[in-house]
Amino acid sequence: MTTRRRFLAISAAAACLPSMGNATPMYTWQGTALGARATLRLDHPDAKAISAGVAAEISRLEDIFSLYRAESALSELNRASALQQPPFELLECLSVAGSVHAASGGRFDPTIQPLWSAYAEASAFGRRPSEQALGRALGLTGWDRIIFGPEKIAMDNGMSVTLNGIAQGYIADRISDLLTAEGLTDILVDTGEFRAIGGHPNGGAWPVKLASGGEVPLDTRALATSAPLGTTFDDANLMGHIIDPRNGQPVQPMWQEITVSAPSAALADALSTTACIFETHSGIVNFLAKFRNVKLESAVAS
Repeated sequence: MTTRRRFLAISAAAACLPSMGNATPMYTWQGTALGARATLRLDHPDAKAISAGVAAEISRLEDIFSLYRAESALSELNRASALQQPPFELLECLSVAGSVHAASGGRFDPTIQPLWSAYAEASAFGRRPSEQALGRALGLTGWDRIIFGPEKIAMDNGMSVTLNGIAQGYIADRISDLLTAEGLTDILVDTGEFRAIGGHPNGGAWPVKLASGGEVPLDTRALATSAPLGTTFDDANLMGHIIDPRNGQPVQPMWQEITVSAPSAALADALSTTACIFETHSGIVNFLAKFRNVKLESAVAS
């Protein structure tokens, strides 16, 4: 399987410290988060402690959402088909996912993990999954077969959930909240999806460059980009990772890249992913119109 490399880059300036000037050098922390190299740059006298707090929060959220941590809340749900007293963050993501599922006519469905696994496992042998394997996986897919609330999440035996289409954005939101609580302003968080709190420290909006060209000014807003062939299941890079849950097939690459801005990165993340499954520009626009303060920034046809 081939995939684009993703990096976490967070920049923030201290609030209410206009006299700092160059007295406090920019502090840089580097580590690993979300399976990629992470960099945090802060202009703040307590930057080292704040950076440690950010790293701890990322790790805590991965303990909820990661499919690669065996003891994460999501992994436990997928093993047991139920989770007692689920974390609030998991419920919040599922709630956003449910609203996008309903608005999209079922195009966004976190229960596609069995389908994703079928393609990933077959790709390890250089082939597509068999019709039988796809049929079994499709039979384990369906948002209407999962129930969730503060006491319990439950789904049919054999089902499994992925939040890869929303969790990176959600983590960007939570990091932004943490930095804001520390008194920082002019924040840009990049977890593969962007969240800006305020604008650029030098004035104006944060200039976010798109891979397809162009630039989106971001100020107190979130931005997410999805590309159907950004991650692929084959060496020819023709079988993309965004799967239509209605038929179990990777979406036809109608779009090279779609970028959406929204009030939160979690919502922008889910909406940009879902938009790739629509076949027409008007279909995308009508879908996004169901959400307040959401904008289609770019839709580049293949």
